[in-house]
Amino acid sequence: MNRIGIVGLGLIGGSLGLDLRAQGYEVIGVSRRQSTCDRAVELGAVDHATVDLSALGTAEMLFLCTPINAIVPTLEQVLPYLRPEAIVTDVASVKTPIVAPATALWHQFVGGHPMAGTAEQGIEAAQRHLFDRAPYVLTPQPNTPTELVDIMTTLVQHLNSRLYICTPEAHDRAVARISHLPVMVSASLIASCTQEDGQTLELAQSLASSGFRDTSRVGGGNPELGVMMARYNRSALQAALQDYRAALDTVIEQIEQEDWAALAALLQQTQAARPPFVEEQ
Repeated sequence: MNRIGIVGLGLIGGSLGLDLRAQGYEVIGVSRRQSTCDRAVELGAVDHATVDLSALGTAEMLFLCTPINAIVPTLEQVLPYLRPEAIVTDVASVKTPIVAPATALWHQFVGGHPMAGTAEQGIEAAQRHLFDRAPYVLTPQPNTPTELVDIMTTLVQHLNSRLYICTPEAHDRAVARISHLPVMVSASLIASCTQEDGQTLELAQSLASSGFRDTSRVGGGNPELGVMMARYNRSALQAALQDYRAALDTVIEQIEQEDWAALAALLQQTQAARPPFVEEQ
């Protein structure tokens, strides 16, 4: 496999192109705007780029790097041009609403989610080694040919990512807890801070430091992406939000009752529970 197509030349698509070209793959890019195509070529993210989906007819593997809601429609549009043996994958952060319809459209589809990114968007944000040591999840169906998973596994290894394989449903439940829930919690934190009056708000903004930056970062990200997370992973995210609200109610009750021993016990539990989530595997 030598020729790879990428639809969507933003942060993820552009970064994939940079790394895959460095591994010796020829990369064909497609974007909605010719200016993005031209810039992607200038940055070295792709060998060739166009707004014409028919250019993907020679690709042996295709990455769909569009927004979540455009992945299945984009696959439908590109179907007439695909080689019969072409492998198609995506990079969406939600898998259940994508994998089944995409597999029905194209039998050689493997759901994927490279879990890396920055606060920046667009082709200008693309960078080498974005996926280095980052988790990369594959979500094959029971009837997905094993050779497809093997090929994708090799490619993930070329990106130096940490490979995980699970069902789309398990992926969405896990990601709801550690990715989508933090976005909503972080956004709610920012919203709650803006409820203060003018003078206090200005002082809070002046005093905010690393703690606030860390906890508010994902809530200040791309609004469109946040809505897509909630829309397409609604059930799992609702369950996570309900559990978070229950945990927050517990803290409120402990403070109201001045139950400092219970609060200390909770903070000790969370202190001990955090490392497995953040320490490199």
